[in-house]
Amino acid sequence: MPSKTFVPAFEAKVGNWTYYSCLMSYAAVAREINFAHDLGGNQDLGTMIQRGVGARTAEITNYLLTNENRFLGAIIVAAWGGAPEYIPLEMEKTSENGDVLSGMDRNFGVLTFDGTHQFFALDGQHRLKAIKDAVKRDPELGREDISVIVVPHFDNEAGRRRTRRLFTNINRNAVKTTAQENIALDEDDGFAILTRRLLDDHDFLRRDGVVQVFSKVGTDGELKLATRQVGVTGTAWTTIGVLYDVLMDLGFGLHDSMNKTSQRAADDVLDESYEILAGRIDELLEACGKMRERYEAHAAPKDLRAPKGRDGEGHSFMRPAVQVQVARAVRHIIEQRLLDWPQLLARLSELEWRMSAAPFSAVWQETPDGASRKGKMIPAKDNNQALYELLLVHLAPNSRAQIDRALRAYRTVKNDRYPVTADELAKRLPAPEAS
Repeated sequence: MPSKTFVPAFEAKVGNWTYYSCLMSYAAVAREINFAHDLGGNQDLGTMIQRGVGARTAEITNYLLTNENRFLGAIIVAAWGGAPEYIPLEMEKTSENGDVLSGMDRNFGVLTFDGTHQFFALDGQHRLKAIKDAVKRDPELGREDISVIVVPHFDNEAGRRRTRRLFTNINRNAVKTTAQENIALDEDDGFAILTRRLLDDHDFLRRDGVVQVFSKVGTDGELKLATRQVGVTGTAWTTIGVLYDVLMDLGFGLHDSMNKTSQRAADDVLDESYEILAGRIDELLEACGKMRERYEAHAAPKDLRAPKGRDGEGHSFMRPAVQVQVARAVRHIIEQRLLDWPQLLARLSELEWRMSAAPFSAVWQETPDGASRKGKMIPAKDNNQALYELLLVHLAPNSRAQIDRALRAYRTVKNDRYPVTADELAKRLPAPEAS
């Protein structure tokens, strides 16, 4: 006769559902709960009631095995064949605890897992698979707990329709955190942690308005994090999301643990990485058209971005799209060992940091309007890629073919000849190719 597992649970009702909220150990979850496919529920489209388990399970398994701050949200489990076996209980009340316990045992009881019922994960199948795999590798994890919500499932057409509706409602209405929210909140991603630290401690980036963090702050506590663009009237140098991306690209040569977004790096690694990244940011701001110096000298930084009537004269490193491609090119050049860091900074400083100048004109469209010369950014993916390729050949070309590809990319996106010739760019080729 199979052994019985009794799990404390609360019976609850919402809409036309009766469900049970309980706490189970990882060991009990791994033993008692299966997948719909194992029970015959996902064999074909007619009986399918949930999506399959994807490759991301390994990442969750590693998270459980290695992260001491691990935490998983509740799994929603369906009882195959109908309502699970539930026994209501009443807490014993005495003269000492009667007032305290009054009403506390409302809808309280136990669920029985004895092998006569079958349970499958309706929502959380990736977490379930990760728990099963992690407990096999480290049985001690079986002592840890997770919240489980149990609902009935009937294996007929009406039951499958009802369960599918529940599954889609859960996943359709779930709101995932945005990339910006992850940067603002994540305590494991080293680059998110250091992005926030720079905003708190760096003597330039922490200043009001330099980095746009929020695009909207409501009077009732409503917060909306900034997107990746700075508005045309904005004073910010960049946004929190773009700063994070720039730091990621400037993070070459850091400790390997900085690249593990699901496991926090050691404090000494974070401290060392902060010093390195803060220094690289300072040097980049200096090399890219004396960005910080000119920003601080302007009473209205928005005029540095786009001088009135002369938009094309604006500082190109005031544009997040340019910042992203510069950082991307920097990482490529350093990782390919085409230049060292001081050499790269020197070559960056030689560029003409105006939006209408090469190579930044790849993402810029000037529109003469009478006496003024207005313009706008071109957000197209192909234009951004062309800027990246042009930055590479301005800074550290490695072949004549690479130069030709970059010039063709510019001609394709701008329908115009690039203002710098291939021969000029070829002067920076390694000596054998330059000849």
